[in-house]
Amino acid sequence: MNVILRVENLRKEYGEVVPLKNINLEVRRGEVISIIGGSGTGKSTFLRMLNGLERPTAGKIFFMGQDITAAGCKLEEVRQKVGMIFQSFNLFDGLTAIENAIAAPVELKGLSKQKAYDKAKKLFERVGLLEKMFSYPDEMSGGQQQRAAIVRAMMMEPEILLFDEPTSALDPTMVGEVLAVIRMLAKRDLTMLIVTHEMNFAREVADRILFFADGEIYEQGTPAEIFDAPKRPKTIAFIRRQKFFHYDISTRNFDLLAMQGKIITFAEKYGLNARYSQRLQLCCEEIIFEMLNGCYAAGDKISMALEVIYVEAKKTLEMSLMCGGKSYNPFLEKTSDDDWSLKILKGYAKTFDYSHVGGVNRIHMEITPP
Repeated sequence: MNVILRVENLRKEYGEVVPLKNINLEVRRGEVISIIGGSGTGKSTFLRMLNGLERPTAGKIFFMGQDITAAGCKLEEVRQKVGMIFQSFNLFDGLTAIENAIAAPVELKGLSKQKAYDKAKKLFERVGLLEKMFSYPDEMSGGQQQRAAIVRAMMMEPEILLFDEPTSALDPTMVGEVLAVIRMLAKRDLTMLIVTHEMNFAREVADRILFFADGEIYEQGTPAEIFDAPKRPKTIAFIRRQKFFHYDISTRNFDLLAMQGKIITFAEKYGLNARYSQRLQLCCEEIIFEMLNGCYAAGDKISMALEVIYVEAKKTLEMSLMCGGKSYNPFLEKTSDDDWSLKILKGYAKTFDYSHVGGVNRIHMEITPP
């Protein structure tokens, strides 16, 4: 399938706030993509830039081969081919549902009112809103308004549809009716990008899942890859609703007390008792100093990342440490059972895994509950 949308090195800044740092993406014609991630990760901003409602700070967007970020690009013509469905419906209050639907094709595409009416009637029937065609927005439920907004977008026969959390403003009882319409559209080989917090829906309808974090597409893959076998820590934490803690170390003289304080705060926030928290602190401290001494010579540049994940559903606590330097597995290098750090790690680690790939040591441990 050919590429309908290509994004290159896209960046967006609002003063010192940078929701998107470096987005690169190709979307194939007919592909359905679900975009997931935590609040404030730039998902909605990304969609608004694709529709020209926000201008990127840097980077380019190519839609059907045209650079829509270039000076002189006629965005009003681009928007006729890019349908957008917003969280808050954005219907015109003073117009009926069908008047909302036919306004753009009549004004912008020169469609006769009769042809527009006939076309809209078929679409309203398809989404189950035939009896609400002549209702005003305030006479319709939220779910009905969102379905009417979808009809309005479809009236322009867009090349691509952008959904910005289409169910987030709805009462839970109305979510299903809107998702059913989007499922129907997904079966018609339409190109769609859907920002959603409905994970089951995203898994069911999408060809590809994008997980946004840290201002980038942090991880992407098929629904099975993302939901069943996510690879990166923040994806795992989000998908499995795990609690995540991260700490970077770049010097031998790092602030140990500050790190321990953050671990204590993390443990208290998620209800870990004091003994469990103490075990985590001791394991983190011992493995960090063990790897500092084992992997790095004096004067070496230090690069270490500590990650802790608490899986609330299973009540398991996992700790990982990634670091550069030479290959060093403390459980093989240190064989004496009298070694204090080894005693702590063996005593408190339910499982222990080590790997060295691409010049990076990785240690993963599950901490035994007290």
